[in-house]
Amino acid sequence: MNLLIVGLGGFLGSVCRYAISQTIAKESGLFPISTFAVNIVGSLLIGVFYGLSQGKVSEEVRLFATVGFCGGFTTFSAFALENLKLLQSGSYFSFFAYIMLSTTVCITAVLLGVYVSK
Repeated sequence: MNLLIVGLGGFLGSVCRYAISQTIAKESGLFPISTFAVNIVGSLLIGVFYGLSQGKVSEEVRLFATVGFCGGFTTFSAFALENLKLLQSGSYFSFFAYIMLSTTVCITAVLLGVYVSK
């Protein structure tokens, strides 16, 4: 049953990610803004879901929201590929800026999500 719960969450997360990528320009110059935005939102959501799951929701809801939805929604595999492409194109400033901004802003978003969920 847990596989179905995770799968449904993953399906919905993936559909939401696709919808956002169609709404936000895929790239703004050499900076992959749609993936950046999804990673920030996904990090905030996983922080909220994690905060809420601390004895406040069932295991099924936790699996659906964190493993399923957020796992399908966030795009760190795309993040890695885009960074490789930035390196291959010689866009070193964009490469370092993208890594640093994604890491610091997403970790901050997780902390914020945990904070607002308590």
